[in-house]
Amino acid sequence: MKIHLTSVFVDDQDKALRFYTDVLGFVKKTEVPLGKDRWLTVVSAEDPDGTELLLEPDGHPAVKPYKAALVKDGIPAASFAVDDVHAEFDRLRELGAHFTQEPLEMGPVTTAVLDDTCGNLIQIVHSK
Repeated sequence: MKIHLTSVFVDDQDKALRFYTDVLGFVKKTEVPLGKDRWLTVVSAEDPDGTELLLEPDGHPAVKPYKAALVKDGIPAASFAVDDVHAEFDRLRELGAHFTQEPLEMGPVTTAVLDDTCGNLIQIVHSK
Protein backbone atom coordinates (compact mmCIF):
# COMPACT_ATOMS: atom_id res chain seq x y z
CA MET A 1 0.00 0.00 0.00
CA LYS A 2 1.22 3.50 -0.76
CA ILE A 3 -0.16 7.01 -0.59
CA HIS A 4 -1.77 7.89 -3.91
CA LEU A 5 -3.42 11.24 -3.11
CA THR A 6 -3.52 13.70 -0.26
CA SER A 7 -5.03 17.16 -0.09
CA VAL A 8 -4.62 20.63 1.27
CA PHE A 9 -7.63 22.93 1.63
CA VAL A 10 -7.17 26.21 -0.24
CA ASP A 11 -9.19 29.41 -0.28
CA ASP A 12 -8.56 30.08 -4.00
CA GLN A 13 -7.60 27.34 -6.46
CA ASP A 14 -6.04 29.71 -9.01
CA LYS A 15 -3.88 31.40 -6.37
CA ALA A 16 -2.96 28.01 -4.94
CA LEU A 17 -1.98 26.64 -8.34
CA ARG A 18 0.28 29.65 -8.95
CA PHE A 19 1.94 29.31 -5.53
CA TYR A 20 2.38 25.55 -5.61
CA THR A 21 3.80 25.61 -9.16
CA ASP A 22 5.58 28.98 -9.52
CA VAL A 23 7.01 29.13 -6.00
CA LEU A 24 7.19 25.60 -4.62
CA GLY A 25 8.03 24.05 -7.99
CA PHE A 26 5.32 21.40 -8.30
CA VAL A 27 3.71 20.75 -11.69
CA LYS A 28 0.02 20.53 -12.53
CA LYS A 29 -1.10 16.93 -13.02
CA THR A 30 -4.89 16.96 -13.28
CA GLU A 31 -7.52 19.64 -13.85
CA VAL A 32 -11.15 18.58 -14.20
CA PRO A 33 -13.99 21.16 -14.03
CA LEU A 34 -16.55 20.41 -11.30
CA GLY A 35 -19.05 23.25 -11.41
CA LYS A 36 -17.46 26.38 -9.94
CA ASP A 37 -14.50 24.36 -8.61
CA ARG A 38 -12.06 21.88 -10.14
CA TRP A 39 -10.40 18.59 -9.31
CA LEU A 40 -6.95 20.16 -9.37
CA THR A 41 -3.81 18.23 -8.48
CA VAL A 42 -0.09 18.91 -8.52
CA VAL A 43 2.87 16.54 -8.26
CA SER A 44 6.57 16.79 -7.67
CA ALA A 45 8.48 17.70 -10.82
CA GLU A 46 10.97 15.02 -9.73
CA ASP A 47 8.25 12.32 -9.49
CA PRO A 48 5.43 13.08 -11.95
CA ASP A 49 3.85 9.66 -11.37
CA GLY A 50 4.12 9.94 -7.59
CA THR A 51 1.73 11.11 -4.89
CA GLU A 52 -0.70 13.79 -6.05
CA LEU A 53 -1.59 16.81 -3.92
CA LEU A 54 -5.21 17.89 -4.37
CA LEU A 55 -5.71 21.66 -4.08
CA GLU A 56 -9.12 21.24 -2.53
CA PRO A 57 -11.55 24.16 -2.12
CA ASP A 58 -12.15 25.06 1.53
CA GLY A 59 -15.87 25.77 1.13
CA HIS A 60 -17.15 23.25 3.68
CA PRO A 61 -18.23 25.09 6.88
CA ALA A 62 -15.90 23.00 9.08
CA VAL A 63 -12.78 23.75 7.06
CA LYS A 64 -12.15 27.46 7.71
CA PRO A 65 -12.27 27.14 11.54
CA TYR A 66 -10.04 24.04 11.29
CA LYS A 67 -7.48 25.85 9.12
CA ALA A 68 -7.56 28.95 11.34
CA ALA A 69 -6.94 26.84 14.45
CA LEU A 70 -3.97 25.08 12.84
CA VAL A 71 -2.42 28.38 11.75
CA LYS A 72 -3.03 29.98 15.16
CA ASP A 73 -1.23 27.08 16.84
CA GLY A 74 1.56 27.05 14.22
CA ILE A 75 0.70 23.55 12.97
CA PRO A 76 1.56 22.82 9.33
CA ALA A 77 -1.16 21.32 7.13
CA ALA A 78 1.45 19.40 5.12
CA SER A 79 5.15 18.57 5.16
CA PHE A 80 7.32 18.34 2.06
CA ALA A 81 10.77 16.74 1.90
CA VAL A 82 13.63 18.75 0.42
CA ASP A 83 17.32 17.97 0.00
CA ASP A 84 18.51 21.01 1.97
CA VAL A 85 16.17 23.15 4.09
CA HIS A 86 18.62 26.06 4.29
CA ALA A 87 19.05 26.24 0.50
CA GLU A 88 15.31 25.84 -0.12
CA PHE A 89 14.57 28.51 2.51
CA ASP A 90 16.83 30.95 0.65
CA ARG A 91 15.35 30.03 -2.76
CA LEU A 92 11.75 30.35 -1.58
CA ARG A 93 12.38 33.65 0.23
CA GLU A 94 13.86 35.04 -2.99
CA LEU A 95 10.57 34.10 -4.67
CA GLY A 96 8.59 35.99 -2.03
CA ALA A 97 7.56 33.17 0.31
CA HIS A 98 6.81 34.28 3.87
CA PHE A 99 8.22 32.00 6.55
CA THR A 100 6.71 31.69 10.02
CA GLN A 101 9.64 29.55 11.18
CA GLU A 102 13.17 29.93 9.86
CA PRO A 103 15.30 26.78 9.50
CA LEU A 104 15.48 24.96 12.81
CA GLU A 105 17.70 21.98 13.52
CA MET A 106 16.10 19.39 15.78
CA GLY A 107 18.42 16.43 16.16
CA PRO A 108 18.49 14.53 12.87
CA VAL A 109 15.98 16.79 11.07
CA THR A 110 15.92 20.40 9.95
CA THR A 111 12.58 22.12 9.35
CA ALA A 112 11.19 25.48 8.27
CA VAL A 113 7.56 26.58 7.99
CA LEU A 114 6.03 28.90 5.40
CA ASP A 115 2.63 30.42 4.61
CA ASP A 116 1.18 29.04 1.36
CA THR A 117 -0.89 32.24 0.77
CA CYS A 118 -4.05 30.08 0.74
CA GLY A 119 -4.66 29.75 4.48
CA ASN A 120 -2.15 27.03 5.38
CA LEU A 121 1.23 26.60 6.94
CA ILE A 122 3.53 24.23 5.06
CA GLN A 123 6.63 22.61 6.53
CA ILE A 124 9.73 21.77 4.56
CA VAL A 125 12.06 19.17 6.07
CA HIS A 126 15.22 17.22 5.48
CA SER A 127 16.89 14.50 7.51
CA LYS A 128 20.62 14.10 8.05
